[in-house]
Amino acid sequence: MNDLCTDIGYMSVNKFGEQLCGDHVEVIDQSDNDHVVVLADGLGSGVKASILSTLTSTIISTMVANGMSLESCVDTIAATLPICEVRKVAYSTFTIVRTIDNHTAEIIQYDNPKLILLRDGKSYDYPQTETKIDGKTIFKTKIDLQENDFLVFTSDGAIWAGVGTTMNFGWQREEIVEFLEKMVRPDFTAKTVSSLLLDECCRLYGGKPGDDTTVCTVKIRRRTTVNLLFGPPSDPKDVRKMLSLFFAKSGKHIVSGGTTSTLAGEYLGKPVETQLDYIDPDIPPIAKLEGVDLCTEGVITMSRVLEYANSYGETDNVYADWNVKEDGASRIARMLLEEATDINFFVGRAINPAHQNPDLPITFNIKMHLVEELSERLKTLGKRVKVSYF
Repeated sequence: MNDLCTDIGYMSVNKFGEQLCGDHVEVIDQSDNDHVVVLADGLGSGVKASILSTLTSTIISTMVANGMSLESCVDTIAATLPICEVRKVAYSTFTIVRTIDNHTAEIIQYDNPKLILLRDGKSYDYPQTETKIDGKTIFKTKIDLQENDFLVFTSDGAIWAGVGTTMNFGWQREEIVEFLEKMVRPDFTAKTVSSLLLDECCRLYGGKPGDDTTVCTVKIRRRTTVNLLFGPPSDPKDVRKMLSLFFAKSGKHIVSGGTTSTLAGEYLGKPVETQLDYIDPDIPPIAKLEGVDLCTEGVITMSRVLEYANSYGETDNVYADWNVKEDGASRIARMLLEEATDINFFVGRAINPAHQNPDLPITFNIKMHLVEELSERLKTLGKRVKVSYF
């Protein structure tokens, strides 16, 4: 069984004053172990660039999804996109990364900054072959991958960061490599690396990007399982069955809900130690239970986790917030969204008497809806999700 997986994370910022981004990233999951990522950079900025980059990445990803080779896709795009008569450059440039069985990468680059491969914390000088298609220079690479390899690629907004202000000639590739070698740790996720590099680009731009800037990272990592127990079973006779199945699973264990935590403590023969620190005033404190990685309150906490999951992958300040906070919702979000590749939900259908209080906006249907929406969102993020009801 393949115990590796491909972690993909990307972030963008618009050129200062523009409402649309001229870069576009398209991800196609051909299977659990085969993925295609396309980063296209449209000429200029604004609406025109946005349309061109979206068109380019969509055409390439659609052709790949229909079984066409990457070479055929590049031939089509290179022959289709014209050269700007004024600037003498293509109307859209692109980088394609295809991972096969999480062990091999096919890389095709056309006029975007050269992809950086970090291996064992250092830049790895991978081989390239050059070919001409309709007068356009295309670079191709096929390389075996290793666990904790990071493939980092950007639009040209990254190399223009700070030009004429903090940097005389922009941020050269060698300087970006030096930054990544210094900052990136093996345990970082793909999105963390993208966020880190994009934040530095924004800093060099003085908070006012002079060009659309996108950073995309592909990481090869080992599969990690997280198990989450949410609510007691509808039939009290099933408590031991539910808990034995939950704790028999390998990986990390999260228990969500006061009653659920009490039942887990009784099963383990350990006391539940309630904490009184409100790190976030809107999120109930966590508890401690030996044998459990994280013990939290239920519906309120999980509702916040769903909010974080729905905003994950977008360019906003929410990620930077929960990525470092230590309240229950932030910690669950990191475990599900950042650490886990495989997630097992154990969901009890018991109706909590406290939720029948008409003064509380919590109902059984809300709880079930939370689980369904969160599990579906996690699936769209490439997670393997299994939900078991009791």
